[in-house]
Amino acid sequence: MILYGIPTCDTCRKARAALEAAGHAVQVRDVRAEPLSPAETARFLEAFGEKLVNRSSTTWRGLSEAARAEAPAALLAAHPALMKRPVLVEGEKATLGWDKAAQAAWL
Repeated sequence: MILYGIPTCDTCRKARAALEAAGHAVQVRDVRAEPLSPAETARFLEAFGEKLVNRSSTTWRGLSEAARAEAPAALLAAHPALMKRPVLVEGEKATLGWDKAAQAAWL
């Protein structure tokens, strides 16, 4: 299982701890250190749509109106921290965030 996120993100840390406690082998992919490839971005946008862009983040609030108007793929390429976290992937299965639905899907 791959957890796409940021190691310092509290939600990512909670998800990783819960998943490892449930017996999952979790590989963390730091999207700041190793940004998503165009193919990964396209896959995630197809699966989650514009929900992939975290519009309540500090990064989003710091963007100009012109930057906010860019396409989601361009935004995520320029600002990897804008991605809602975590994205969890195992094979063809993928979830976004760590809400009750994501927890139910993995735990």
